[in-house]
Amino acid sequence: MWIDLAITMVKIIFILTITVGFFAPVLTWVERKQSAIMQDRIGANRADIMGFTALGLFHIMADGLKMFTKEDFIPEGANRALHTLSPIIALIPAILTFAVVPFGGVYELWGTQVNLVISDLNVGLLFVFAIASLATYGYVVAGWSSNNNWSLLGSMRTASQMISYEVTMGLTIIGVLMVYGSMRLTDIGAAQETGFWGFILQPFGFLMFFAASIAENKRIPFDAPEAESELVAGYFTEYSGLKFGMFFMAEFIEMVTIGAILTILFFGAWHLPFLTTADLLSMFDFLGDSFANLIVMFIHVGVFFGKVTFFIFVQMVIRWTLPRFRYDQIMKLGWKMLLPLSLLNVVGTGLVILALN
Repeated sequence: MWIDLAITMVKIIFILTITVGFFAPVLTWVERKQSAIMQDRIGANRADIMGFTALGLFHIMADGLKMFTKEDFIPEGANRALHTLSPIIALIPAILTFAVVPFGGVYELWGTQVNLVISDLNVGLLFVFAIASLATYGYVVAGWSSNNNWSLLGSMRTASQMISYEVTMGLTIIGVLMVYGSMRLTDIGAAQETGFWGFILQPFGFLMFFAASIAENKRIPFDAPEAESELVAGYFTEYSGLKFGMFFMAEFIEMVTIGAILTILFFGAWHLPFLTTADLLSMFDFLGDSFANLIVMFIHVGVFFGKVTFFIFVQMVIRWTLPRFRYDQIMKLGWKMLLPLSLLNVVGTGLVILALN
């Protein structure tokens, strides 16, 4: 019992360290640096310690200090309680979704079985969608509570956009569930060890899910809820200091979540192509079972987060390549194009399964 509790605590600390402690701050630097490279600029390089800039990485520390020390301004007429609570509502679901996301398989270490997922729910995929959808309330409440017309317009756009694309996201994964026969993310990941990866079995589902995921995260080309040229900054126009930073942190953590879900459902999870867990264990069996399992565990964790990093890179490329869609174009794409295509994908998957059986 105590060993299981200790292992669970280690997994929680590891996930918080990776998402909140590493990816969220580093992505603020990546956002600037990758865009600079794509636009033939130098990028962030002003912050330094004793003349050393470390490729602009010290901007992470400078941004953190600025967020913590900047004045927390609440506009006149705003609802103070909801204005303060909304960034928390937006941030917490982004972190909670990782409770059911496996970042490795099951390993036998010195007589103890270690499953690299915090909570292995049999409805894990449903949990991800249920918790992630709660973040919508944070964005809507932020705009309404700010007592600002532009913020309110941004929150209304957020609500309509996220509700619209959640329907498509839900339908695009139906094909994955039909193929693998489970909503448990560990089962879906394990099934891709010896079988085809998800994007091979569900290529259209993969593309539609990726597009809908970016729309859910309100990143370009789906950033109409923020739209600087139209709404100043949208729902978080009246936010400053740490609250402003929490909204940005939520956006970057959601990028990691998107990469993790895409990796689990469509990109082979923690597995290497053409190399099963048994193959890897056989390479290190001279070290003994426990040490061999330990090395394979590290390899699988590295492979998983390597794939997640790849999808984050792709999201960054899309963000700095495509122009913003108009609001009506976003709605038309969601309801008139992606939704019918996702329904056709479900029907087509069913017919193929029926024919094969």
